[in-house]
Amino acid sequence: MKTYRCYLIQNANGKRYIGLAENVAVRLQDHNAEISTYTAKHGPWELQWTSYEMTLSEARKVENLLKKQKGGNGLQPLLHKFQGQPIT
Repeated sequence: MKTYRCYLIQNANGKRYIGLAENVAVRLQDHNAEISTYTAKHGPWELQWTSYEMTLSEARKVENLLKKQKGGNGLQPLLHKFQGQPIT
């Protein structure tokens, strides 16, 4: 079964992007290689946070929940709740 992680990346100006991927390290490379339309204009990006592994359905729910916070006060508690192990 495939597993996914949600992730949060940030650029030097403090702009954030929340997404999900099977392989976060490869997805980060895609963002920095300007493959992703939205993030191409705002890089380079650094990985700030990843969730634990989950199903695609779960990951989409968590991604949408995080995006609804729009970086507000509710984001940090959710990041802590869904915190995963560091990616090596």
